[in-house]
Amino acid sequence: MTESQNTTHFGFKTVDETEKAGMVEGLFSSVASKYDVMNDAMSMGIHRLWKDAMMDWLAPRGTLKLLDVAGGTGDVAFRFLKRAPQSHATVFDMTQGMLDAGRTRAEADDMADSLDWVCGDAMALPFADNSFDVYTISFGIRNVTRPQVALEEAYRVLKPGGRLMVLEFSQIPNPAMQWAYDQYSFNVIPKMGQVIANDADSYRYLVESIRKFPDQDTFLQMIRDAGFENAKYRNYTMGIAALHSGWKI
Repeated sequence: MTESQNTTHFGFKTVDETEKAGMVEGLFSSVASKYDVMNDAMSMGIHRLWKDAMMDWLAPRGTLKLLDVAGGTGDVAFRFLKRAPQSHATVFDMTQGMLDAGRTRAEADDMADSLDWVCGDAMALPFADNSFDVYTISFGIRNVTRPQVALEEAYRVLKPGGRLMVLEFSQIPNPAMQWAYDQYSFNVIPKMGQVIANDADSYRYLVESIRKFPDQDTFLQMIRDAGFENAKYRNYTMGIAALHSGWKI
């Protein structure tokens, strides 16, 4: 059994590929009720600015169909529909508990007619080819067992002319700043997770999973390899997060 074919990373652990999805689903089920609170605490609210920046670059308007994968509690879908209220959004996530938490938010009631909530696997989307105008995934693709397969699925379900946008934690180009960020991530975030969500281990995994994810340029090439053109990225907050964009031409 070769590692490249049959094992993958779950944080810093090496696990069988068949096990990772269940482990990730269990993790997010554990933290679903506190997920939004923890996002604010970990990033000091900056994740909201990153998501707003994503919408600024996307600039949705008119009547569009959005698929927001790993959409969890609906943060990105709600922002999208506020910018393009005649559009429709499908929030897709592997964890039913995250989707259930999203449904309870006030925005979900206000936008109920424009929203679908679907549970499933990003590597095997239950949608026809050429179905969506926009595919977004925010802080989720690093949790997918095979990110390249997820990108290929994104390409499949997008219409010609459709756009992919991936917002994900990334790598800081400055070694000194990366060191300082590592000290915060490994020493503070798990303790926050224990206090706020009663779950330090899940947030330790999230920190580790960021370090195992490809850097900006490597991931950019993965997007191109999936078939997307005009692919590029923007760094946010010195590279703590990066937003990648590509087009199905």
